[in-house]
Amino acid sequence: MATELELKYGCNPNQKPARVFMQQGELPITVRNGRPGYINLLDALNSWQLVRELKAATGLPSAASFKHVSPAGAAVGLPLDETLRKIYFTGDGELSPLACAYARARGADRMSSFGDWIALSDTCDLTTAKLIQHEVSDGIIAPGYDDDALEVLKSKRKGGYNIVEIDPAYTPAPIEHKDVFGITFEQGRNELVIDRALLGNIVTRNQEIPEEAMIDLMISLITLKYTQSNWVCYVKGGQAIGIGAGQQSRIHCTRLAGNKADIWWLRQHPKALALPFREDLGRANRDNAIDVYLSEQSEDVLEEGVWQQTFTVRPEPLTAEEKREWLSKLDGVSLGSDAFFPFGDNIKRARRSGVRYIAQPGGSIRDDQVIETCNQYQMAMCFTGIRLFHH
Repeated sequence: MATELELKYGCNPNQKPARVFMQQGELPITVRNGRPGYINLLDALNSWQLVRELKAATGLPSAASFKHVSPAGAAVGLPLDETLRKIYFTGDGELSPLACAYARARGADRMSSFGDWIALSDTCDLTTAKLIQHEVSDGIIAPGYDDDALEVLKSKRKGGYNIVEIDPAYTPAPIEHKDVFGITFEQGRNELVIDRALLGNIVTRNQEIPEEAMIDLMISLITLKYTQSNWVCYVKGGQAIGIGAGQQSRIHCTRLAGNKADIWWLRQHPKALALPFREDLGRANRDNAIDVYLSEQSEDVLEEGVWQQTFTVRPEPLTAEEKREWLSKLDGVSLGSDAFFPFGDNIKRARRSGVRYIAQPGGSIRDDQVIETCNQYQMAMCFTGIRLFHH
């Protein structure tokens, strides 16, 4: 392994020269194919930490889909039912647990994951590589690659797909540095271990958090550890279904992520599942059409002279009443927050998207109001006592 890697440029083409390097020792990464850039490697190293911690916390193969140094999706390798396989476009073939993890991480918010950087906790196998083969993606990081999987991945982007291998035994120094405007910042790494013990302080009348929700809350908290603050994350069934990141207002985070969770659920509505797409329609156009169809601007894909570009016959619109009725069935969702909820309005908005279980640091002067709002909805909430800002 080398001690440095020269890059084409930094965040933007005018930012030259650019490189990554080690002050001591060798780089823990090897470029197996392509030429990853500055932002690619920021995505790679942040996403690798996320999936490594997900695997350690849950014992399950894990995957993440990153864009602009924040996750668009994160998940563990639980089996997919028929509906999820359909909305994630996995086909009918057998999927390994790792492939299921990536299908979930990529599929929950396909609009945000377009052109993603992929992270896998385990050696990339052939079934996972074949899923990736059909998606628009910038690159991948994993601790290894099976030979047949590597050949499939090398065929992407006319042979230029970025493939990075990382030494899974690498441990970074306990102190990290960052330069801003010529000034060096120094801090201890955030080595907080997120596990079930962190979820033990349940402060609501409802004291029951089932095992499945425990896993979902850990996924949420580990995901937020590597997301630009402020942020919240909705999780259900082992996958993030709504991530609201980088907002100055926490209620805006909660609304943004809740809207994403709602869209994920609406994609499973029978009308959405039955949309009659043209066979020659590409995946990206199909994803965009679904997103618009489920929005309040559905006429943008349904009006005369337009729908013919996407569908074989004009679909019936999904009415506001049908949406409300379908969304009322969403339940059992878990929600994590990187800092305290300052008002009960966050809880009310979260409940509209099926949230039953919450993990947050606590520490607001209005904690009593937030707890009481949870009690009104029979929700279970734990205080972790730990803030998870990431910048």
